[in-house]
Amino acid sequence: MCSDSFKGCLSSVAVNAAVCQGVRSVCPEAVVHSLTMSDGGEGFVDAVAACAGGQRVVMTAHDPLGRLVDATYLLLDDGTAVIESAATCGMHLVAPEERNPLRCSSYGLGEMMIEAWRRGCQRMVIGLGGTCTCDAGRGMLRALQSFFESNADALFSDADAFPSGAWQAPCPVMMACDVDAPLFGQHGAARVFAPQKGATPSMVELLEERAIRFAQCSAQCCQRDRSSMPGAGAAGGIGYALMQYLDATQQSGINILLDLYRFDALLHADTIVVTGEGHADRQTLMGKVPYGILQRAMKKSADTWLLAGRIDDEALLREAGFGRLLCINDVLAPGDDAMNADTARQNITATMGRAVTTMLQGTKK
Repeated sequence: MCSDSFKGCLSSVAVNAAVCQGVRSVCPEAVVHSLTMSDGGEGFVDAVAACAGGQRVVMTAHDPLGRLVDATYLLLDDGTAVIESAATCGMHLVAPEERNPLRCSSYGLGEMMIEAWRRGCQRMVIGLGGTCTCDAGRGMLRALQSFFESNADALFSDADAFPSGAWQAPCPVMMACDVDAPLFGQHGAARVFAPQKGATPSMVELLEERAIRFAQCSAQCCQRDRSSMPGAGAAGGIGYALMQYLDATQQSGINILLDLYRFDALLHADTIVVTGEGHADRQTLMGKVPYGILQRAMKKSADTWLLAGRIDDEALLREAGFGRLLCINDVLAPGDDAMNADTARQNITATMGRAVTTMLQGTKK
């Protein structure tokens, strides 16, 4: 079992536990491996800590609206700092009525990076995902100016201002990112992801214009343009800012975790892999946790089941290779709240129990 979190409802750990309960309710002798997962968004630090240990560092930083919050990152024994953008830019930090990507800033992520560098980290891995921002990383860059440019005012408010050139980071920076989107365009940060963060159609157009203008200015001052690279649109464009100004590299967040878990060694032709996320649709196939797991499982001919609170684009998901699509809310009773954690746990357990029973009976739903 290796599910992503069901955002706004259950953590990866909680989803996995409910799945295990459902499996063992009808097949007590089943051997179940439970792996905490994240694609780089909320829960990435917890997932890495679950398989690699490390020291948690708690610091104070600014949230997307400039309020102070406690943010945690991980220091591994080899000197790697593992940071997740959602710790300071996450959707969970901003109430639904406050969500406005024209106002939300990635400034706090820059503060976390500076703190890790000052502690002497030898390598930095930044998980990108789960943010409410779409500022192309400008907020993060404003914070970093106070570290790289001694005469910079890190709190300047000009939305179009940008550094005077690329910087040399104190250590290699890697993005843990499972989104291939460019910074702008039809499949970019604003058009694809900003509506999920509270942006109206007019906001989307303004965010798109800002991203294009920022990329043009940045290309001139850095003498390179990373705006069309896969991952540039991750976390509202933070991926672009990291690649453009810090020469960050990218690796799939899910593959980082799967390698740490030695996932491939657990797979055999008769293995059933259960993965999931809150809402599964065509975006699942853009490099999110379930798709990354599916690709690894298919190489070992292991059957992969996809579990979700809501499932759209079923034909595309089946064509991609998922053996079964399991919607936990097919068992939702009248009056139940699908986002209630206890209800979701019960429905996951019931759904898995039914699916395993059907499999043992030799039929497919």
